[in-house]
Amino acid sequence: MASTPGGNRRTRVHVVSDVHGNVRDLARAGEGADALICLGDLVLFLDYADHSRGIFPDLFGVENADRIVELRTARRFEEAREFGRRLWAGIGMDRAAAIEKAVRKQYAELFAAFPTPTYATYGNVDIPPLWPEYATDGTTVLDGERVEIGGWTFGFVGGGLRTPMRTPYEISDEEYAAKIEAVGEVDVLCTHIPPEVPELVYDTVARRFERGSRALLDAIRRTRPRYALFGHVHQPLVRRMRIGATECVNVGHFAGTGRPWVLEW
Repeated sequence: MASTPGGNRRTRVHVVSDVHGNVRDLARAGEGADALICLGDLVLFLDYADHSRGIFPDLFGVENADRIVELRTARRFEEAREFGRRLWAGIGMDRAAAIEKAVRKQYAELFAAFPTPTYATYGNVDIPPLWPEYATDGTTVLDGERVEIGGWTFGFVGGGLRTPMRTPYEISDEEYAAKIEAVGEVDVLCTHIPPEVPELVYDTVARRFERGSRALLDAIRRTRPRYALFGHVHQPLVRRMRIGATECVNVGHFAGTGRPWVLEW
């Protein structure tokens, strides 16, 4: 913790989300902070800005990555799924085993880059059952749980809601709402996805509305945390806005910026 001229100790926390394989910058993300908070999406399946990066192009090549991005961006999700099925059938590999092997390689590198202490929750593209194998003693994984940092209470809710994309950790609205309820009143509410506010869920590059949570929005209005922090939407229409007494902040697309968002009190 940093000292102020009056002798009081201040706390500084760095927050990242949507890491998507950015090991190099993650290793430096905690420098100068008392703790690092990670709001998920560690895995890189496919980089929509650079189609040569990620598990998908490693397995199927850049040309096929170009095609699946084209289909998904056009919201032709069933065609994209059928295209993917044909690709998997063509290489004769067990899909689940191949993906798990690639994800494990990324997790080994990413979790090793976390500083101590790190507090982390899952994103919608993460695979929660694998996390206990890679989280060291310095990394605390929280989902529907709370922790105290520097005298403030932080609540964490991971994952995303169900979408046509069918990413690995999508859950029902009811299950998500139950985790929000379990967290209760906190100073800082940390989630992967944003509250369901049009300006916060619209991605200006993908040109679509991502899924936000109504239960999260209701909780912000009801419990009035100081901050609501989230990621998920890589290029939001609005990165920051107030909802009542709460400052709502998209902490940024860390894979692209390489910079953490800073909270100090």
